[in-house]
Amino acid sequence: MDKLNRKKAPAIEDAVAFHLKLDTPLIYKLSNATPVYAMHGGAQEVVKIEWVFNAGNWYEDKNLIAASTNFLLKNGTKNKTALAISEAIEYYGASVSRSCYNETATITLHCLSKHVAILLPLIASLINEAVFPEDEINIYRKMQLQRLSVNLRKCDFVANRLIDAVLYGEAHPYGITSNAAAYEALSREELNAFYHQFYTHGFCKIFAAGHLPDNLDALLEAHFGSLPMNAKPLPDRAHNIIPNMVKKHHIINDENGVQGAIRIGRSFPGRKHPDYVKSLVLNNIFGGYFGSRLMSNIREDKGYTYGIYSYIQPYQQQSAWMISTEAGRDVCAATIEEIYKEMNLLCAAPPDEDELYLVRNYMMGSLLGDLDGPFQQITRWKNYILNDLPEGYFEESIATVKNISGEELLALAREYFQQKDFYEIQVI
Repeated sequence: MDKLNRKKAPAIEDAVAFHLKLDTPLIYKLSNATPVYAMHGGAQEVVKIEWVFNAGNWYEDKNLIAASTNFLLKNGTKNKTALAISEAIEYYGASVSRSCYNETATITLHCLSKHVAILLPLIASLINEAVFPEDEINIYRKMQLQRLSVNLRKCDFVANRLIDAVLYGEAHPYGITSNAAAYEALSREELNAFYHQFYTHGFCKIFAAGHLPDNLDALLEAHFGSLPMNAKPLPDRAHNIIPNMVKKHHIINDENGVQGAIRIGRSFPGRKHPDYVKSLVLNNIFGGYFGSRLMSNIREDKGYTYGIYSYIQPYQQQSAWMISTEAGRDVCAATIEEIYKEMNLLCAAPPDEDELYLVRNYMMGSLLGDLDGPFQQITRWKNYILNDLPEGYFEESIATVKNISGEELLALAREYFQQKDFYEIQVI
């Protein structure tokens, strides 16, 4: 074995030079046509399995039904109380989480590989036997009303709600917000109806990753293959985007507040648009990481904020380009002015090669972390599958990051960084 020379530093390689590869999952279907995407790997004997349903607020007829149904899945089944479910999960050192998004809702199991067979029947009961006890609904309602009351005093929470509402419309699934009246109006009958339509008889995809048991396919078939999922077509739901006619909104949420929340955003094409990946590069230069222009100017130079970021909000049906920060009340106007100043600079001249090379390295390095292990890789595949992205999207995205020119970025900035297209929210 060669002796390690500790006096000589190892060679440094730029991430841009790396050839990244996304492993392909094993794909198969259960008897009820539920697709399974499985990725085996990892040194530790742990597993992540996620059930993804088309059960987000896109499909609800009444505000908060989708999110409330998803949250209450763990709060009682035909044979187990909420406490019994929690104790069963904790006994095996596992975790079962659930999340509700705009189009989808999920149930996620993390556990040791040896406990998968024991815990899968519990997950199946959440999908097929949840009962939504009235006392659990009442506890949930009180908890959410208290949380909402506290959050509405926070300028950043209010600003986040408002920017979505003005971009998409207050009635659109992307813009609708929680409110006390909607929580008070929740009924067990409506939760049950949504549950049976979009979970028990809903559309589901299963994503599994980690040190998977050799008989995982048989286990999934035994517990989920006979459930009545994927049999009925999804309802055809269309929601019109009705943006607010007023572009600038200045809200005083707290007369004595010393800090303001700033959100600036505009509509933007989705993931399938040819400008999407190119714009991710431009976004990183602008405000997408700690070395960005917004951070260098407004945090490092001006000292107006502890942090400021821009990002592209990648919803399935529509996207938005956002800038988000909190600043002192007396410098909010100056902060907004500097944001537009940085947009104008990107519209005036292309970034130089040094800045562009730094951003390429940052993006490729971040991608390395996103591919580090089966959990991360299956998450990337999940995003591609749920967004119906074409084969080769990963490789094409990397090629774009490595090869996009400064002139292309200049053209993008002139297309999308027009001040007149942006909505401004300022909440004190």
